[in-house]
Amino acid sequence: MLAAIVLAAGQGSRFGSQKLLAPIRTKPLVRVTVENVLTAAVDDVVVVVGRDADGVQAALVGLQVRFAENRNYANGMSTSVMAGIEALLPGTDLALIALGDQPGITPNIIRRLIEAQRVSRKPIVVPMYAGQRGNPVLFRSDFFPELATIHGDHGARDLILSDPERVEFVEFPFPPPADIDTRQDYDAMLQLVDGAIKRK
Repeated sequence: MLAAIVLAAGQGSRFGSQKLLAPIRTKPLVRVTVENVLTAAVDDVVVVVGRDADGVQAALVGLQVRFAENRNYANGMSTSVMAGIEALLPGTDLALIALGDQPGITPNIIRRLIEAQRVSRKPIVVPMYAGQRGNPVLFRSDFFPELATIHGDHGARDLILSDPERVEFVEFPFPPPADIDTRQDYDAMLQLVDGAIKRK
């Protein structure tokens, strides 16, 4: 079984309000992200919520997802990773860990990561955007126990860097899709969206 864990519990303090609920055209940002994950044909999606949990869940009404609450979200991203891992169903072989504030992660990116794991059989698959390591990251189930032990706000970065031989890197010829941390990030993303629509 292939699962996805979408991290949507953070404080978003640099944005000034709940960035996950900021609109992209007619949809909340987090809904765009989760719909992209669902379109990639994963079997199970766990959305980890924390701050403004009710609002985030309301933004995802009607989507085939499950929710895991992280009451310790103020202690860093690692606590959300742990909450997501603990919520996975028995028989989960692979888990994609995605950021809820990265609506630019397309289904095609996710599909390429999945295919790379099937070919390489490596336990960790990481995208490289124009040579820069990014998200989402795919983990095989034998690494779930290690993911549950990480600390702080680094996510799984230290785990990835500790042994590059066990990592399959997948190259993409474009810059990393932005994660929306500030109002400037958000405004820049809206300009890209509007430009793409006008070019259609």
